[in-house]
Amino acid sequence: MDKALKLQLKTLRILYAEDEPNIRKPISDTLRFYVHSVIEAQDGQEAYELYQLHKPDIILSDILMPKLSGIEFVQNVRAKDRTTPIVLITAHTEKEYLLSAVKLHLEQYLIKPVTLPDLLGVLEACLAQIAQTHPLTHGLPNDYHYDIDHKLLTHKGKEIRLSKKQIDFLEMLIQNRHRVVTYDELQYEVWKDDVMTDNAIRSLVLSLRKKLPKDLIVNLSGIGYKLET
Repeated sequence: MDKALKLQLKTLRILYAEDEPNIRKPISDTLRFYVHSVIEAQDGQEAYELYQLHKPDIILSDILMPKLSGIEFVQNVRAKDRTTPIVLITAHTEKEYLLSAVKLHLEQYLIKPVTLPDLLGVLEACLAQIAQTHPLTHGLPNDYHYDIDHKLLTHKGKEIRLSKKQIDFLEMLIQNRHRVVTYDELQYEVWKDDVMTDNAIRSLVLSLRKKLPKDLIVNLSGIGYKLET
């Protein structure tokens, strides 16, 4: 795997829905070596709720799951979202499953048991799709730019160094610039297993604001943060 692909994979947040823990856990753990984060769901209903909360970059989903099947889950997603790449993973190749999913604008299928080369191959295909629908370089006010591919913030072409948490925080706001990013999301995506204290989040935002256009990061008290663009 080349360096550019590794860097691109590290930007990805993946939602993986699979009701069998003995399948979901090993694949999730493997994915975490390559991508930014993996959000696990054990049924279709939980998958849809987590999709609404986290807005992942890519969705991987089993077909046969309780509460909502993979087909029903994807139908719910596609009712509002036509661009997020979706890959169905199934042990079933019966015609009715394939035909029922044709209209759902899927990236492709994976057949169980899933191999690592196959998994990385579909992620690379999904990255190509994302590149067509979502720019990797984001323009910010006052001639600032952020390159998600290379984790690079620039102002008039000059690099501005960011810490790992500053990068994660800024990317969360950029990728969700149409809405407020909640404190719960920041805890999950930026702080992960660490505790996000009030002092920690205030300190991070203060330091990041010094490196960005004035008033770009807006706080909604008790809710979270958003970009004022």
